[in-house]
Formats: sequence, structure tokens, C-alpha cells
Amino acid sequence: MATLSSEVTSALIDIFVFWFPVVWSLTLLLALFRSLKYIFNVCISGYKIHLYSCNGKELIEDVGYGDLVKVWRKWFMLIIWLVGSFMVLSLAFTYVFTSYGGVFEWFNIYWLFSFLLVSGYFSFLLMTTRCKRVKVVKC
Repeated sequence: MATLSSEVTSALIDIFVFWFPVVWSLTLLLALFRSLKYIFNVCISGYKIHLYSCNGKELIEDVGYGDLVKVWRKWFMLIIWLVGSFMVLSLAFTYVFTSYGGVFEWFNIYWLFSFLLVSGYFSFLLMTTRCKRVKVVKC
């Protein structure tokens, strides 16, 4: 095998730096979709989220990926709105209480991920009011 020159190494690093955020974003969407199925199929801390059919009367016992598309879309849009709300609040906080000139002086992927985690928590609290097919019951 030939040795790697500095130009080839630099090109490989540039390719990795370009494709890593794209692939990470797509896999994050896939992970959110797959984790939603897991959440519907288990009992967590004495509570279980039930998914009902379109008419709202039949309980879907074994939730599949095809059943989750509409629910996931509403949940995902709720997370987007909550992250956007956190961004607006953080921008207001930045201008009022700090010496930063803008949000992009301190904002990075770690803050975005923390906003996403907090929004995911609050979205489960709001999901039963947003989506009529979802109910929280004790198990």
C-alpha cells in the first residue's frame, strides 16, 4: 500500500469535515424516528404512551413504523418549534444580559444539541395535547 502524502491526507480530512455534519443530521432524524417506536412499546416509570387508530377508538398494541409516520411528523414539528423558541429566548437573553454582539459568537453544536434534548423532553409533555391519537396511561 502506498504511503499517504500530505495532500491526500488533507483531502481526506476535508471530505470528512464536509460529510460528517450531513450524515450526522440524517442519522439523528433516523434515530428520532426509531426511538419513537421504542417509546410506544415499553412502560417507562409507571407510564405508557398508547397510540390509537385514526378513528381514535382502537388501541394499536404492537406499534410499527408505518403507524408512526403521522405522529412522528407532528412530534418533529413540535420539537422544531420548541428549539426555535429556545433560540429566540436565548437571543433575547444574549442581547439583554451579556456583552455578546450576536448569537453566533457563543452558539455551537453543543448548545443546539442541548436545546434539542430539552425540547424533546417538553415535547412529550405537549404531545398528548397536540396529537389526538396519543394518550398517556398508567401501566
